[in-house]
Amino acid sequence: MNVRVQDVRYFLAVAEDLSFTRAAERLFVSQPALSKQIRQLEAQLRATLFTRGHRTVGLTAAGAAFLPRARALVAEWQAATEEVRLAGHTLTVGFHSRIGRGLIPTITATLQERLEGWRLQFRQVPWGDPAVGLTDGTVDVALAWLPVPEGLETRRIAVEDRSVALAVGHRLAARTSLRFADIVDEPVVARPSSAGPLRDAWLAMDRRTDPPTIAGEAATPDEAYELVAAGDGVLLQPAGSCTVHQRGDIVYRPVLDLPPAELAVVWRSGDRRPAVQVVTDACFHCAQPGT
Repeated sequence: MNVRVQDVRYFLAVAEDLSFTRAAERLFVSQPALSKQIRQLEAQLRATLFTRGHRTVGLTAAGAAFLPRARALVAEWQAATEEVRLAGHTLTVGFHSRIGRGLIPTITATLQERLEGWRLQFRQVPWGDPAVGLTDGTVDVALAWLPVPEGLETRRIAVEDRSVALAVGHRLAARTSLRFADIVDEPVVARPSSAGPLRDAWLAMDRRTDPPTIAGEAATPDEAYELVAAGDGVLLQPAGSCTVHQRGDIVYRPVLDLPPAELAVVWRSGDRRPAVQVVTDACFHCAQPGT
């Protein structure tokens, strides 16, 4: 049996809220994705954990028996990962796409200067995880575009205009700038559905009256750019990505009338470790010169 800790966390959220809808909102995942993972967990445990009515959800006898074990399992996993990191004096920084902006050398040097013996390691997390590895404990601090799930603390470090990535042969590639109306009917490359509100933000769902045509889903920026380069669809992104993702088969054009994107340094609520504070402060001060 190979049960994921993440699935146990999903079970706990539903058990606490007794609602798949509320639990999905709190976890920042779609309700169908949450239901699918719970059913997979039930299949692995060979037991039904929840009663499912038209408007009600309850714990079965098996679910009630599993609940204290699940809480203990998650708590033990969190404690184990914490002890391993502390013993190794290593802090893991998560990110979805290349960080750039001079942040890596700055925060690395700051940590080494202020906390002797500590080091950073960097972990790229697929787009499908909107918590960038923080919820499952594989990451200590993350750099993420807002919004992020509940239970995480954020400190905004940058605001960037949004641009669109187009194949060099695209009909709009010759333009120097665009408005959203120019691309609203274009097929668009999307983050996975598990990205929840973050997927919606980068589809500009708040500006659409009709659902977009999804050209394909991508788990990483590299996958997304391959779809764009092939001419399958366009990709909304932060303007800074034009610098860190230079390619000869893609052009980037600003979208003048979309609201800017907000980049934040993110950490788990209640995590007051000095190393976490050093890194979050370094990210902020690097992005905000003179503060």
